Amino acid sequence: MPCPEPLGEAMRRREFITLLSVAATWPLAASAQPERMRRIGMIFGTGVDVDDADLQNRLGAFQQGLKEAGWIEGQNIRIELRAGGGDPDRIREYVKELVASAPDVILVSGAAAAAPVLKATHTVPVVFLGIVDPVGAGFVDNLARPGGNATGFVSFEYGLSAKWLELLKELAPQVTRVAVIRDPEISAGTGQFAAIQTAAPSLRVEIIAVNPREAGEMERAIADFARTPNGGLITTSSALTVVRRDLIIGLAAKYKLPAVYHRRLFPASGGLVSYGPDINDLARRAAGYADRILKGEKPADLPVQAPTKYELVINLKTAKALGLTVSPSLLARADETIE
Repeated sequence: MPCPEPLGEAMRRREFITLLSVAATWPLAASAQPERMRRIGMIFGTGVDVDDADLQNRLGAFQQGLKEAGWIEGQNIRIELRAGGGDPDRIREYVKELVASAPDVILVSGAAAAAPVLKATHTVPVVFLGIVDPVGAGFVDNLARPGGNATGFVSFEYGLSAKWLELLKELAPQVTRVAVIRDPEISAGTGQFAAIQTAAPSLRVEIIAVNPREAGEMERAIADFARTPNGGLITTSSALTVVRRDLIIGLAAKYKLPAVYHRRLFPASGGLVSYGPDINDLARRAAGYADRILKGEKPADLPVQAPTKYELVINLKTAKALGLTVSPSLLARADETIE
């Protein structure tokens, strides 16, 4: 008959087996723990409201980019959206709310919102969109190494502004005078205007700056400009022009002014033509930066990037109303035509 196992040794064996069982099941228990919900605050200061189709398209593109990186809204990420509609007071209030809630990342669209966000926090990571000159605005130290708590995607380089003038002359060769609507209170407004002005002599065009912020002032300025024939219109990139887009498009139609805009939003609303970055593509790419920050990278080490996709959009109905013939070569280059 075998000798019975000593009691102490049997107890030690049972303890050892119990520990092995706990160790074997621990990884499964740990993996079953719910993932911490991360939060992204989003604020748009570009002259649109939350229910605007343009904003919703960008939001959808951003969410799609997050999904491709493994972030599913309602499961492991929550987005808190604010849109200031171009109202500085609303924007400041929304910025105060978002920063106080301490999100993991803030996505901000437009300089009108980026400036108060970066004034309100130097610690919450910020990814910006729709900024023309983040260095000139003081948002980053330089494009290659931003240096602070912000990075993101510029709308375009100033050189693109000259292409608006070239496009206007291609569509309407008779134009010899161009009113450029700009916001002189932001660095991008003066920079874009300077690029257009530099290109003007070679195209034999006179450039006139239109600076007013109030609707009445803008109406009077465009009416005065239109008293002389062969005029055209260009809007530079700013929240001001987006907020006043219906007024600007209406004035261009009233005075028969061929006009070039910086975003698809304008020809989609009845304007003649736009040439600018694909905003939705920038939003998808911004999701990639948000993903990297959520996984531990710092905005200071992520270079500011330029657009890689641009879109030319022509409203053919508006061209016909202005008596303009769109050349086959220009039609062939268009990414979208609106009938």
